[in-house]
Amino acid sequence: MRSSNLHTLAQKLQESLYFSIPKALSSISDLNQLHKIHSLLITSGLDRTVFFSGKLISRYAQLKDPHSCSLVFISISPANNVYQWNTIIRAMTHNGLFIEALDYYSKMRVLNVKTDTFTFPSVINACAGSGKYETSKIVHKHILELGFGSDLYIGNALIDMYSRFCDLDKAHKVFDGMPKRDAVSWNSLVSGYNAHEKWREALETFYRSRTAGVTPDSFMVSSVLPACSGLDVIMEGEMVHGLTVKLGIDVETRVCNSLLSMYFKSDNLKECQLVFSEMGVRDAITWNTVVSGYSQACLYQESIKLFMEMLHEHKPDLLTITSVLRACSHIGDLQSGRCVHNYMILNRYDCDMKTNNILIDMYSKCGFLPTAWEIFNKMRCRDLTSWNTLINGIIKASKYEEALATFRAMKMDIQPDYVTYVTIISMCTLLRNLKLAKEFHCEAIKTGFNHTVIVGNALIDVYAKCGSMEEALNQFESMNDRDTISWNTIISACSYSEEYMLGFRMINRMRTEGILPNVATILCMLPLCSTLGAKQQGKEIHGCVLKSGFESNVPIFNALIEMYSKCGNLRNSVLVFEHMKIRDVVTWTALIYAYGMYGHGMMAINSFEDMKAMGIIPDQIAFLSVMFACSHSGLVEKGRFYFNQMKKDYNIDPNIEHYACVVDLLSRSGRSIEAEKFILSMPIKPDASIWGSLLGACRSNGHIEIAERASKHIMKLNSENTGYYILVSNVYASLGKWDQVRMVRKSIKAKGLKKDAGKSWVDINKKIYAFSSGDKFFEQYEEVKKLLEVLYDLIAKEGYVSNLRSVFHNVDEDEKRDILCGHSERLAIAFGLLNTKPGTSLQVMKNLRVCEDCHTVTKYISKIVQREFLVRDANRFHLFKNGSCSCGDYW
Repeated sequence: MRSSNLHTLAQKLQESLYFSIPKALSSISDLNQLHKIHSLLITSGLDRTVFFSGKLISRYAQLKDPHSCSLVFISISPANNVYQWNTIIRAMTHNGLFIEALDYYSKMRVLNVKTDTFTFPSVINACAGSGKYETSKIVHKHILELGFGSDLYIGNALIDMYSRFCDLDKAHKVFDGMPKRDAVSWNSLVSGYNAHEKWREALETFYRSRTAGVTPDSFMVSSVLPACSGLDVIMEGEMVHGLTVKLGIDVETRVCNSLLSMYFKSDNLKECQLVFSEMGVRDAITWNTVVSGYSQACLYQESIKLFMEMLHEHKPDLLTITSVLRACSHIGDLQSGRCVHNYMILNRYDCDMKTNNILIDMYSKCGFLPTAWEIFNKMRCRDLTSWNTLINGIIKASKYEEALATFRAMKMDIQPDYVTYVTIISMCTLLRNLKLAKEFHCEAIKTGFNHTVIVGNALIDVYAKCGSMEEALNQFESMNDRDTISWNTIISACSYSEEYMLGFRMINRMRTEGILPNVATILCMLPLCSTLGAKQQGKEIHGCVLKSGFESNVPIFNALIEMYSKCGNLRNSVLVFEHMKIRDVVTWTALIYAYGMYGHGMMAINSFEDMKAMGIIPDQIAFLSVMFACSHSGLVEKGRFYFNQMKKDYNIDPNIEHYACVVDLLSRSGRSIEAEKFILSMPIKPDASIWGSLLGACRSNGHIEIAERASKHIMKLNSENTGYYILVSNVYASLGKWDQVRMVRKSIKAKGLKKDAGKSWVDINKKIYAFSSGDKFFEQYEEVKKLLEVLYDLIAKEGYVSNLRSVFHNVDEDEKRDILCGHSERLAIAFGLLNTKPGTSLQVMKNLRVCEDCHTVTKYISKIVQREFLVRDANRFHLFKNGSCSCGDYW
């Protein structure tokens, strides 16, 4: 009786355990509690039952203890129940032990344990996770042999598996073969296309799901939105956004993150702000998206500000931190950068190599090299980026010797790459060191990096800027592969080296070879036209701009305004300006400067005031342009007003160019005494440009004493600008002080400086004809000489008398007259008259200021031949018409 009672009691206890333990297992949150229940099951003998062994394996798997899962399974071996095998396979897969999961599957088949539909989703996931594609095909074959191919869950897992193997054709085939599909089926296929950037297929599958009546969930939406941004069909994305609002899933974090990413990629910052502000829950992806998004949109301050806000409610990951560090780098915000770095140290972030490289870059760009060096020296491992970033930062700090030493140290640790050579060659460009550039060129040849296009482009640039255009051309011609940057660089090199005709030949060759210009190409081409006054070529480039779809590019149209104005076509400059939908301060400045060049001072002032009325704040260059216009139009008080307004209303400190402009403004109006007093009262030390402005005006208005004082100041400053010495020499020559002239010329020679020869050129039928002063070896020289002799006789009858003060050589009067007759603009005018139809206007460009005698001669010739001459000298445009000049003899 007693034995029977005990048996009944034990049975009741076991029944009680059957009901209580499953409940306890489901509520367990740590391994200690699970171990206690496991012990209880062992003592009660329930641990080997199919139900509880499976439960134990599942719980250990959930608590990330796969070893205990294996021990439980071993304790029940040999297991022959499919549930136990399914559980151990699922446990291994859940813990990322994919090979072990597949091993269990293989053993299961060896032991002839019959699989069911619950076996394969885990096995399929293990195949995808292990990367064993051949195994996955074998498993798929097993599924078909067992007749499970039509199972919904297995089908979904297969779609996901083939997508992860990038076999999207197989994934689609499985999908099409499914007799029944649910939202997961469609999600898996869309997600697969999205993961491999098959944007069009992802979007088409999404539309098919809508036609099939599937209601999209947050997973589907977060997969299809990247496809919209990838295809740049933002309107489609906005429609999907509208659908999420209708379905009420627009508040889900996953959806909001995808919307943020899409709107950032389409530069729709307003919508980004709206989505972000309305989010109830933000996760690490949210913050990383907005911090990175603002940084990539060049809104660096906003990116940093958002990061600081994030710290109040969320701990950033390294991805977010590196994004904000890059933002600090771009704007040189050392304070914020150090704050972020200190946060990383306090919170013990484990910095990987990439993060350390970004920190080095940030400190280098913020001008704090000691800390950059400290981070670099503490790095256990360094890669090429570490060295390249440090060297680049050292060069930016102008510590060239240190950069060279670091480069040599780098070669002892790691082989430099093409980025290293581009960086170090660019340093030679800054130093203008041709010898060093050739040394690194030899190194690049030895390492084979000279065949890299980017290194070749850097070599073209360095040779041109070091004064060796021949080497630059040789490098260009030796390149087997060239990109658009190669062409841009050689065209820019031609402009820099004043090889303008070669530049135009390169442009034509680029077209012939079918290379399409980009924005940078256009911006390289237009200065060539501006310098030479090649208006026809400029118009052709303008046409190319319109054909290439650059109509909305503000920098290009700013350059077009400048090009047309410098080519003598002010009307076209204004037309370009008027057709621009978007204008920035550079646009307005280009127009103001153009008016100034033509002596239209009041129009320049009106444009300046219009700019301010439009809410565009003038910068230093805008003020300089309007003051220049006032100077060349005799608007003294207006010019002084704007000089004072800079500091008073806009808090802009005038620089040396603004002071020089005021000196020029006063001197041109005959107020040389006032100009000299202004110079002596300046808060900054006057340089040669200041005294040069005063001297140039004094030479014209006859203030000899002031001119001599200005000359002495220029000589003391020991400038490297030849033009100022020539100006001083000419002043002494006009005073007949030939000893001082010889002294100045001797100083020029001792410094190795060269005087710019007077040059003029005309554009006739798209061909540039150039002339130098005293040139006798050009086409049609004899005809030009005869025509000038005829013209001199005619203008003499009109009252012309040679102004011999315009010759600054100690020779007799006849020789002075011969020198004047050989001035380059006269040769250009006579050549133009011979080669253009009577009555047509003629445009002449000159590299130096027009001398007084040539100015007078051109006025007389315009009257005699009844032609208009538009002459651009170093200062401005002169329109000669019927015996008078647009400058009013004020230049």
